[in-house]
Amino acid sequence: MAAAITHAIPNNPTTATQTQAVAKPATSTPKAAPSKSTLPSSTPQDTVQISNAAQTALQEASETSSQTAREAQRGDRQAQNLLARETATKKLG
Repeated sequence: MAAAITHAIPNNPTTATQTQAVAKPATSTPKAAPSKSTLPSSTPQDTVQISNAAQTALQEASETSSQTAREAQRGDRQAQNLLARETATKKLG
Protein backbone atom coordinates (compact mmCIF):
# COMPACT_ATOMS: atom_id res chain seq x y z
CA MET A 1 0.00 0.00 0.00
CA ALA A 2 1.53 3.30 -1.05
CA ALA A 3 0.23 6.79 -0.41
CA ALA A 4 1.68 10.07 -1.50
CA ILE A 5 1.31 13.15 0.66
CA THR A 6 2.34 16.48 -0.75
CA HIS A 7 2.49 19.93 0.76
CA ALA A 8 -0.38 22.28 -0.05
CA ILE A 9 -0.14 26.03 0.18
CA PRO A 10 -3.39 27.48 1.55
CA ASN A 11 -5.21 29.81 -0.78
CA ASN A 12 -5.67 33.19 0.88
CA PRO A 13 -8.26 35.26 -1.03
CA THR A 14 -7.36 38.47 0.80
CA THR A 15 -3.84 38.50 -0.63
CA ALA A 16 -5.02 37.56 -4.10
CA THR A 17 -7.46 40.46 -4.40
CA GLN A 18 -6.12 43.46 -6.25
CA THR A 19 -7.76 46.79 -6.83
CA GLN A 20 -6.90 48.99 -9.76
CA ALA A 21 -7.88 52.55 -10.56
CA VAL A 22 -8.70 52.86 -14.25
CA ALA A 23 -9.12 56.22 -15.95
CA LYS A 24 -12.14 56.28 -18.27
CA PRO A 25 -11.62 57.87 -21.68
CA ALA A 26 -14.04 60.57 -22.87
CA THR A 27 -15.36 58.34 -25.67
CA SER A 28 -16.85 54.94 -24.98
CA THR A 29 -14.68 52.11 -26.25
CA PRO A 30 -14.83 48.39 -25.48
CA LYS A 31 -12.95 47.51 -22.31
CA ALA A 32 -9.83 45.42 -22.70
CA ALA A 33 -9.53 42.26 -20.62
CA PRO A 34 -6.94 42.46 -17.85
CA SER A 35 -3.61 40.91 -18.65
CA LYS A 36 -2.71 37.53 -17.19
CA SER A 37 -0.16 39.08 -14.84
CA THR A 38 -2.88 40.97 -12.92
CA LEU A 39 -5.16 37.94 -12.44
CA PRO A 40 -4.60 35.95 -9.25
CA SER A 41 -3.21 32.50 -9.95
CA SER A 42 -5.12 29.58 -8.50
CA THR A 43 -3.22 27.32 -6.14
CA PRO A 44 -3.69 23.58 -6.69
CA GLN A 45 -5.38 21.88 -3.74
CA ASP A 46 -4.15 18.47 -2.58
CA THR A 47 -6.48 15.97 -0.99
CA VAL A 48 -5.68 12.99 1.18
CA GLN A 49 -7.87 9.90 1.41
CA ILE A 50 -7.52 7.54 4.34
CA SER A 51 -8.38 3.90 3.73
CA ASN A 52 -11.16 2.19 5.66
CA ALA A 53 -8.60 -0.01 7.41
CA ALA A 54 -6.65 3.05 8.60
CA GLN A 55 -9.85 4.75 9.78
CA THR A 56 -10.84 1.62 11.72
CA ALA A 57 -7.38 1.36 13.28
CA LEU A 58 -7.51 5.00 14.34
CA GLN A 59 -10.95 4.52 15.87
CA GLU A 60 -9.83 1.42 17.77
CA ALA A 61 -6.71 3.16 19.04
CA SER A 62 -8.61 6.20 20.31
CA GLU A 63 -11.51 4.46 22.08
CA THR A 64 -11.71 4.33 25.86
CA SER A 65 -11.46 1.19 27.98
CA SER A 66 -15.19 1.35 28.78
CA GLN A 67 -15.99 1.37 25.05
CA THR A 68 -13.70 -1.63 24.57
CA ALA A 69 -15.41 -3.47 27.43
CA ARG A 70 -18.87 -2.81 25.94
CA GLU A 71 -17.73 -4.05 22.53
CA ALA A 72 -16.20 -7.17 24.10
CA GLN A 73 -19.49 -7.94 25.88
CA ARG A 74 -21.30 -7.65 22.55
CA GLY A 75 -19.02 -10.23 20.94
CA ASP A 76 -16.30 -8.10 19.28
CA ARG A 77 -13.34 -10.51 19.02
CA GLN A 78 -10.76 -7.74 18.69
CA ALA A 79 -12.05 -6.07 21.86
CA GLN A 80 -12.08 -9.42 23.70
CA ASN A 81 -8.44 -10.06 22.72
CA LEU A 82 -7.44 -6.56 23.80
CA LEU A 83 -9.10 -6.98 27.20
CA ALA A 84 -7.39 -10.36 27.65
CA ARG A 85 -3.99 -8.80 26.89
CA GLU A 86 -4.64 -5.88 29.27
CA THR A 87 -5.71 -8.28 32.04
CA ALA A 88 -2.59 -10.41 31.55
CA THR A 89 -0.38 -7.32 31.61
CA LYS A 90 -1.96 -6.11 34.87
CA LYS A 91 -1.41 -9.50 36.53
CA LEU A 92 2.26 -9.59 35.48
CA GLY A 93 3.01 -5.94 36.21
